[in-house]
Amino acid sequence: MTTDAKAGLQLVYGDLHLHIGRTESGLPVKISGSRELTFHNIAREAAIRKGIGLLGVIDAHSPGVQVDIAQLLDSGEMLELPGGGIQYKGTTILLGAEIEVRDQGASGAAHHLVYLPTFDAMRAFTSWLSLHMRNVQLSSQRIYVTARALQEEVKRRDGLFIPAHIFTPHKSMLGSSARHVADWLDPELIDAVELGLSADSEMAGWIPDLDRYPFLSNSDAHSLRRIGREYNGFMLREPSFAEFKLALENGQGRGIAANYGLNPRLGKYHRTYCKTCGQLAREDDIAASNCSACGGGKLVRGVMDRIAELGSAAGRAQSVVPADRPPYIYQIPLEFIPGLGPKLLDKLLERFGTEMAILHEAAYDGLAETAGEKVADFIVRARQGELRTVAGGGGVYGKVQTDL
Repeated sequence: MTTDAKAGLQLVYGDLHLHIGRTESGLPVKISGSRELTFHNIAREAAIRKGIGLLGVIDAHSPGVQVDIAQLLDSGEMLELPGGGIQYKGTTILLGAEIEVRDQGASGAAHHLVYLPTFDAMRAFTSWLSLHMRNVQLSSQRIYVTARALQEEVKRRDGLFIPAHIFTPHKSMLGSSARHVADWLDPELIDAVELGLSADSEMAGWIPDLDRYPFLSNSDAHSLRRIGREYNGFMLREPSFAEFKLALENGQGRGIAANYGLNPRLGKYHRTYCKTCGQLAREDDIAASNCSACGGGKLVRGVMDRIAELGSAAGRAQSVVPADRPPYIYQIPLEFIPGLGPKLLDKLLERFGTEMAILHEAAYDGLAETAGEKVADFIVRARQGELRTVAGGGGVYGKVQTDL
């Protein structure tokens, strides 16, 4: 683990967008999420198997989830930190919510992430949500206030507000709801932007509206194995809400050291997809309104194509990535590595401890001894950003090419 001893800082890996599938009693929260995704299981998976120090559980607004949290705190298995967040072993969980908003006149709905500093603050926020939401038990529900009103309420509670997966064609601020951030949001009340699985910093650099904000890359995990599919490296004194807030502000030496994410070509919404014939748009056919294969007009606009459209409208001739923006490092998750199945992964974990250690620290010779030379080659070349990929789109992930 990287440290800055003089400043008392350490590198903490963080994934800030994790869903709860069910409560411990079996109540549904995220309908499309795995039943194994309980608050307790997420904490164990991240702390013991993944090696992730900072988590954002964005269904902590659910009353059923709050029952589970209260029981874990009462039992002493988890502890609420003075700086905000709930500690389990060496991992801290930030309490968040994903909320859907559709302002009058918007072209579509958008999802936004909210994080609050304490358990009491989140329970009070749930009481407010229940006045404006039809089913506060479930994840990602529509709230019947404006996006700006939601921002103001979050700020009154000392919370953080982050537009979710901002370019995806389904329920995102710039992918389906608006052409400019200020159309529906107060730009001054945004703390960061979540890029989503099909975009990186260079792609986002085509959009002038986003130049001022820090970027986050998160997994949006709907199953335990997807935790850490995308993540961030933070320089923090300790993993907590207060330190995370300082990192977003780039204050007192804290900051985002790097974003670790899929090559955007692997994202399932990277390219425009034809719902009629199932074909992806050609690489040179970015702004087409009809499918080049069948001529149909039922297209799901891919993230790359949407960004090209917005960048052109903004008059930006090239991507602008400020020199002080953290690097975006293409990190292919272990589940994408050809030939690396569950049993072989267990052997690697037994030797190296956590997935973060395998991805970032394990030497080639040790990987080869445990998993064989071919898998070791894939892991090391993925670490170095050298693997070739096939683009994804239309809800289907891209793939790593198996020929080295």
